Amino acid sequence: MLKLSLIALGGAIGSLLRYAVQGWVHRAVESVFPWGTLAVNISACLAIGMLAGFFASPQLIREEYRVGLTVGILGGYSTFSTFGLETFNLAKDSQYTLAVLNVLLSCAAGFLAVWLGYRAAERWFGV
Repeated sequence: MLKLSLIALGGAIGSLLRYAVQGWVHRAVESVFPWGTLAVNISACLAIGMLAGFFASPQLIREEYRVGLTVGILGGYSTFSTFGLETFNLAKDSQYTLAVLNVLLSCAAGFLAVWLGYRAAERWFGV
């Protein structure tokens, strides 16, 4: 029960952080390019990389807190960090082809899914 509570609380915190950081960057830069989203995604990747390195060290931290930090806070902040860590782990394990495949499939299939979803909404709801 503690694990689920920490995930839920972390998700709320991460979502609020995402909203704040993305909005702050967007207002600071005033550009058509989504700099705010990029800043969130890159900072989340930095954070999950630091946490993964910390968790790999001899430091002891309970599993509930690990999951609360990664799945909860960072998951609410940006799932892009999980994508980055999983791709890094593939490359670290010398699975370079799978790492590149993950990047290509995630980006291309993600874009295609957004496009298909938008076109479906146009048909169904007359967007």
